[in-house]
Amino acid sequence: MTSPCGPQHAPAGDVGAALMMIDSRLKSIHAGKDEIDPEERELIDQYTASLGPEGANDVLNGACTLIFMFMKWLRECHEDHDKDVFEYVVPNLIATMRMMPRSVRPEAIPTMAGLVIAAGTGLSPNLWRKQYGDWTEEEMTPLEVTAFLLAEHINRVTEDPDFATRMITEALYSVDEGDEEGEVV
Repeated sequence: MTSPCGPQHAPAGDVGAALMMIDSRLKSIHAGKDEIDPEERELIDQYTASLGPEGANDVLNGACTLIFMFMKWLRECHEDHDKDVFEYVVPNLIATMRMMPRSVRPEAIPTMAGLVIAAGTGLSPNLWRKQYGDWTEEEMTPLEVTAFLLAEHINRVTEDPDFATRMITEALYSVDEGDEEGEVV
């Protein structure tokens, strides 16, 4: 029986824009900066302001798609080594978020943990969250942090600082190629 929260029922959203935001943050951290370059932050803010409500919702859906894809990859990787993805990923994610009280308020942590667990069990994070009402403004930064931390975890596991971004970019390219040929990849 399929779940109404299954990924086949969820919009993918603007994965490219969500990935751009996460990749920008990853590069900034790896460059030794605690904050995104002010000019880059201004460009991102201008871009997100230009989206309007529908575009912002597409980026939100894109971030959820990233979380789903990152957790799918992590789950498969852990299963290949007979390990439980939840045992190794979720506690680290929660502990890291708890160390970020300015970005992630404590009351957002259970929701973000639930999103990750939903994605790890094959459910759409966005549809799982939607069961409990609309997204709140207070959840936007924690959502971005969740996607960022999952990407960073993947990059550490693979010992490749660009692996997570490249994985998503290649998946997007494969989908685009499949669309041009009239097939689903």
